[in-house]
Amino acid sequence: MKRVLCVVLAVLMLCSVCLMTGCEAKTVKLGMGVIATYGSQSDADGETNGSGEFLVTAAAVLLDDSGKIVKVDLDTAQVKMGWTAEGTGVVATDLRTKYELGNDYNMAAYGKKNDGSEGQPKEWFEQVDAFVATVTGKTLDEAKALMAADGYTTGDLATAGCTINVYEFMAALEKAVNNAEASKATAKDVLNVGMYVHASAKDATEEAEGSASVDVYMVAAAKNEKGEVTAAKTDCAQGKMTFDAAGVSTLAATEVQTKLELGDNYNMAAYGKKHDGSDGAVKEWYEQAAAFDAALIGKTADGFAALAGADGYGTGDLATAGCTIDLTEMLEAAAKAVK
Repeated sequence: MKRVLCVVLAVLMLCSVCLMTGCEAKTVKLGMGVIATYGSQSDADGETNGSGEFLVTAAAVLLDDSGKIVKVDLDTAQVKMGWTAEGTGVVATDLRTKYELGNDYNMAAYGKKNDGSEGQPKEWFEQVDAFVATVTGKTLDEAKALMAADGYTTGDLATAGCTINVYEFMAALEKAVNNAEASKATAKDVLNVGMYVHASAKDATEEAEGSASVDVYMVAAAKNEKGEVTAAKTDCAQGKMTFDAAGVSTLAATEVQTKLELGDNYNMAAYGKKHDGSDGAVKEWYEQAAAFDAALIGKTADGFAALAGADGYGTGDLATAGCTIDLTEMLEAAAKAVK
């Protein structure tokens, strides 16, 4: 009887400690990986505009101490820009990501199967859902084992209905796992990656090439049951497709490093502009992005607006922390991430 009483008391004491400390759930790491490439490019002629694609796949992951994927989310921005035979840029109007397009992406009707035949069993967003569900709970190596050498799926991944080429998915997932860092997020939190696309064009002249530019901002964010951000990571991929005054594509690049990947080589501190328009930025872009990420912690989506003034630049503690760039696009991506 005394032994039973001791056990009961011990349990009660443990519960008491849990109540006092909140028994916080074990934290996990947050990572985000980005694969940015140029797609097909074509020249303009008398009947058809030239065109080029910029594709950005972003994967966000929560990782436990054993290296298992606790949560994962991913999306792709596929932006097609154009130009005329006179060298005039044509800006894309529909800037939704593939996941945001949903059924409008029309993969089921117009996609290609692995064997080259017409049609896909599922829409793109459904195939992504199958990918996410299948790799969750696995290590990176276990997830990669579900992709064949040609980039298509095998085993449980194919059975789940993900039958498209997943090379970019896996490459982005691998980057996310490899750069995952300690955070305040827990396995119970909701994880999303938000992507915001900005597109612009500059016409070509006889003296200078024209350009079709695409900036894709990404925020990976975990939020708790109160809607408060517990972890965040921001990045941006910039694509620039060029063409001459006759509408001939002049782009030579294939793969793009994101601003985070460029690090000091992005050269914001040396060549950027301060808020007042003078030369030089106080900190490099990745340092400013880190300050932005830190400012999101503990806030709900409703609190994001207070981080920037009407002009889009950081205010208060965020500006003091060294984040002096225009936050408009980053805040748009962050809002999507905590939707």
